[in-house]
Amino acid sequence: MADILIIDDDDMFRDVLASALEQSGHKIRQATNGVEGLQMFHAAPAELVITDIVMPEKEGLDTIRDLRRDFPQARIIAMSGGLAHDPKLYLHMAEKFGATAVLAKPFHLADLRKVVDEALKA
Repeated sequence: MADILIIDDDDMFRDVLASALEQSGHKIRQATNGVEGLQMFHAAPAELVITDIVMPEKEGLDTIRDLRRDFPQARIIAMSGGLAHDPKLYLHMAEKFGATAVLAKPFHLADLRKVVDEALKA
C-alpha cells in the first residue's frame, strides 16, 4: 500500500494510528515533531503525511507550510484537538496552509482510514 509519515508528539496516540494503518497494509514511519518529520521527508518523501498541529519544536502549521514550499504535490492530513482553543480554527488554518484533508481529534479509526484512502487518491 502506501508509505505514510505520522508526525505527532503524543507517543501513544502516534503508535495507535501507526498500528491501525499498518493493519490496513501501509508502511508507517513516525516522527515526534515537525523538525524531525521534515528531516525524514526530505531524506525519503512519503506518499502521505499525517501531522498534528499543536507540537513542540515545530508545530504543524509551520510543518505544512514548509512541506508545501519544498514539495508542492505532497499529500497532507492535519489533525488537532485544539487544546484550549477550538480545533476547527486550527484545522481551517491547516486547510489554508495547504492540507489535503483535516481530522478533528478525537476521531474514530474508521474515519482515519477513510480520510487516508481519500487523500491517497487525491
